[in-house]
Amino acid sequence: MAKYDFLIAGAGVFGITAAVELARKNYRVAVINPGTIPHPLAASTDISKAVRVEYGKDLEYMEMTIESIAKWKEWNEWFNEVLYHEVGYVMVTSDNINSDTPSFEKDSYQAGLKRGMKLELLDAKTIAELYPVLQTGKDFTGFFNPMGGFAASGKTVSTLVRYARELGVEVFENQTAEDVLLDKNRACGVKTREGETFMAGEVVVCAGNSTPYLLPELMPYFRITGHPVFHLKPSRPELCVPPKLPVFALDISRTGWYGFPLHPEEQVVKVANHGEGLVLHPENDERKVYPEDEAGLRAMLAEWMPALAKDPIVYSRRCCYTDTLDGHFWIDRHPGLEGLTVGSGGSGHGFKMAPVIGEMIAAAASGEKHRWSDRFNWRNLSPGTRNEEGARFKK
Repeated sequence: MAKYDFLIAGAGVFGITAAVELARKNYRVAVINPGTIPHPLAASTDISKAVRVEYGKDLEYMEMTIESIAKWKEWNEWFNEVLYHEVGYVMVTSDNINSDTPSFEKDSYQAGLKRGMKLELLDAKTIAELYPVLQTGKDFTGFFNPMGGFAASGKTVSTLVRYARELGVEVFENQTAEDVLLDKNRACGVKTREGETFMAGEVVVCAGNSTPYLLPELMPYFRITGHPVFHLKPSRPELCVPPKLPVFALDISRTGWYGFPLHPEEQVVKVANHGEGLVLHPENDERKVYPEDEAGLRAMLAEWMPALAKDPIVYSRRCCYTDTLDGHFWIDRHPGLEGLTVGSGGSGHGFKMAPVIGEMIAAAASGEKHRWSDRFNWRNLSPGTRNEEGARFKK
């Protein structure tokens, strides 16, 4: 008899939230993870991840995020930790939101209004008054949503790992999943690169960037992309604290650029690009940013945030996305193997939905139905499938 009901490969935010949900259902759960947790190269690490309900016309994602935010607030109270900072979210665009021209920002604004959100429409003058860092003299428009902000990403994963252990989950660090073990047509465990074997009744692959390498049948539907992230040390930090600077998106569907206010602990302004990125191998390629990445950052700051344009970069990394071709999550039981579930495909926008994603993975793994899950089922995607996530910059 297997020691565990469920073995989860990967302790990023997908894997550890699934572990918590399964443990709360009184299953025996183990988690293995390469390196320490949070892994320094995982997408789940770093200091912050944006939490936004803005998804253009995609009302389902909006509702998922609204539900997730309610659960983030519950987590803050339950753990007595500020894991979610509701500092608000401002979208700025070179378009006029009041015009007839369609745009991601306009669609997001109208969807929010229909949902009854208290959105503040902003003209260029108001943007400059409210957010001095964005005082460029350009004729921008935008809107502010008080619902939104950022999650303390690495801190969240560490907190959830501690909670999982309290629930009885066995967590094994420095164990890299290498092969899913099969008994006839059923997954029954995982062999690790380090030479250990973990047996379980059910295997759940939440291996992030390694998912399509662990399950090669997914390779045609996944690609791993790297995206530049910068931490700036502002010369005028007083201009970068909320409400003078919330989480921000700067014509994001056209430029990819977004960022965060002054981090309350690290005292940096984080800026990143949510674009096409560079296709890379999660282990063999470097995770560094290149001179052209920094040049793009400096050009953007000069145009949109001149007060930060010459401030020093104190840290940079290339964040690895586990992209599905269509930009949607991949959460389902394997259609050809019994006892195997996949929870992956964060595609650069999954962290905000961590509480809901954990529920969906746990439901799939235990053979239950979740109201949000149909969209993320196992599916066939043609090589030319286009990423459908509206905020993602595509050339």
